[in-house]
Amino acid sequence: MKTTETKIMTLNKRPTAVQTIQQSLTMAYRGLLKVKRTPEQLMDVTLQPILFTLMFTYLFGGAISGNVQNYLPLIIPGILAQSILTGTITIGVQLREDMDKGVFDRFRSLPVARIAPLAGALLADTIRYAIVTILTFTMGYIMGYRPAAGIQGILLISVLVICFAWCISWIFALAGVIGRSAASVQGISMMILFPLTFLSNAFVPVNTLPSALKWFAEVNPVSHLITAIRELLNQKVIGTDFWLTIAGGIVILLIFIPLTVKAYMRKA
Repeated sequence: MKTTETKIMTLNKRPTAVQTIQQSLTMAYRGLLKVKRTPEQLMDVTLQPILFTLMFTYLFGGAISGNVQNYLPLIIPGILAQSILTGTITIGVQLREDMDKGVFDRFRSLPVARIAPLAGALLADTIRYAIVTILTFTMGYIMGYRPAAGIQGILLISVLVICFAWCISWIFALAGVIGRSAASVQGISMMILFPLTFLSNAFVPVNTLPSALKWFAEVNPVSHLITAIRELLNQKVIGTDFWLTIAGGIVILLIFIPLTVKAYMRKA
């Protein structure tokens, strides 16, 4: 009888902050194991930056910058931002799939913090963003791109884009929690993200765009991110866009962390 009562008390006991962190790290490890067993999940963050770098560089390099070498300082930051932000969609799709399969119902029966599965999934996704960053800079180096900022600038920019992508992932995590199906989450997420990435200064100079598109590209937060990357890598300058990107990421977290956690707690 005492053993049964002890088990019930253990299940009902609220995890401490340290236990919640440990459980979140365990859930992140679970996410990495899923990738290990189904490596095709990484196709969007492995093949995409390689293919996009090759395609856009050789398709538009001559037309926009005169030659490929002159286009690399423009396109590599654009490809990096576009690829890493596209990868943030996966978190919402995977969350929706887990919820549809009843995985979170099983977690609910375990003595773990309710927030741990969500936090773990978001932590595991940072590995995806790191892969995109490494592959994009590697492709750029192979093609002849040599940033003026050197390795220190590359490391700083890598931290910036990975952190910004993690902030954006909260938006799509919310979509995954409230979406009706994985397919609908993916479709809605693509409709949101594609205009932001392609209607920016990622691939062409903003001054070449029609007036309406030029206005949108100038206020687009993705354009600020790309400008910050270019200024630091190519000119070794930390300008206004760098700080605007950080401020934008903080604003996204302040808005979407409470919304996502509230929606998740209602269903988890």
